[in-house]
Amino acid sequence: MSSISDAESQIMRTLWAHHPLSAEDILAALPQDAGWQLGTVKTLLNRLLNKGALQAQRDGRRYLYEPLVAREDWEQGESLSLLDRVFGGRLSPLVAHFSAQRKLSAEDAQALRRLLQEHDDAS
Repeated sequence: MSSISDAESQIMRTLWAHHPLSAEDILAALPQDAGWQLGTVKTLLNRLLNKGALQAQRDGRRYLYEPLVAREDWEQGESLSLLDRVFGGRLSPLVAHFSAQRKLSAEDAQALRRLLQEHDDAS
């Protein structure tokens, strides 16, 4: 499957939350202050159909759309792509970058310690 653009991912997030939905339902669920138009939603839906990310079923005079790609699969692909593109596939520079940009909460630090311990236990 081809990659999903930022705009397409907003359509997918709407469908992952609730499906099946019509183009009109999707438009109503998108942030109103972003200036979405029905024509734009329909164009993005057609792109996602062509990419194999969605399926559509006729419901009277409209189509109802459902995701074919699981959100977890998309998130995994996107996160690995980011890791490869920006950090050469290395996890420690990614964690160092984000901890330098944002204060690491005590909860996040504890979660990282747990992950490292689980990794050490599995080795």
